[in-house]
Amino acid sequence: MKLGILKTGAPPAPLELQFGGYPDMFQRLLGQDAHDYTVFDVAAGALPASPEACDAYLVTGSSAGVYDPDPWIAELIGFLQAAKGRAGLVGVCFGHQAMAQAFGGRVIKSPKGWGVGLHAYEVYEAQAGLGGRAALAAPASHQDQVVSPPSGARVVGGSAFTPYGMLAYGDQPAISIQLHPEFEPSYAKALIEARRGSRYSDEQADQAVASYGAPDDRAALGAWISAFLDTLSARGEARRAAP
Repeated sequence: MKLGILKTGAPPAPLELQFGGYPDMFQRLLGQDAHDYTVFDVAAGALPASPEACDAYLVTGSSAGVYDPDPWIAELIGFLQAAKGRAGLVGVCFGHQAMAQAFGGRVIKSPKGWGVGLHAYEVYEAQAGLGGRAALAAPASHQDQVVSPPSGARVVGGSAFTPYGMLAYGDQPAISIQLHPEFEPSYAKALIEARRGSRYSDEQADQAVASYGAPDDRAALGAWISAFLDTLSARGEARRAAP
């Protein structure tokens, strides 16, 4: 499958040198050879020529907010709207929010403050790839939240802190999640330390770092994304094989 990674942000420079960028993290999560990857640096103004340039697109995380006035954000929203039904879509963190905003939902800077550390979601609806899990845990790192999901999306997972944390779209091939399955615990902890005293208090940072002593379900979430992409690939092969 041709999978376009829409890069909308980057780790702090010292951490990117150590852990790689977000596209690298997703390729490790999904498998380096699992797809034909193409990276588009959306934040630098690079978008695919058309939605059909790839079979599906994965929108990464970003430190930006979907409501920010940066021109590239409006261009991304426009591309997602154009891609509806023409390519599969996967959104993670900022990508989850951008998809919701593009398709009629609402995103705000939450008065609940930062969600950081290992967060657990209840799974409301069985999902392929999750192995029947009723709950899952993965790294969180966000202040913005979807507060009103699009009408075409089902809420398939979430928590009291993030009620609309996991969406599956019924009106197009698309899924999204607020959590960061691509964040390895070592990176997640290093990111917290890089933000200690600026975005997070010492108490918040200590609690978040300590949370990574528990097991996570990153691999299962990677399998969820892969199962979704495999379904798209199978549909595409069937269409191409049809007389």
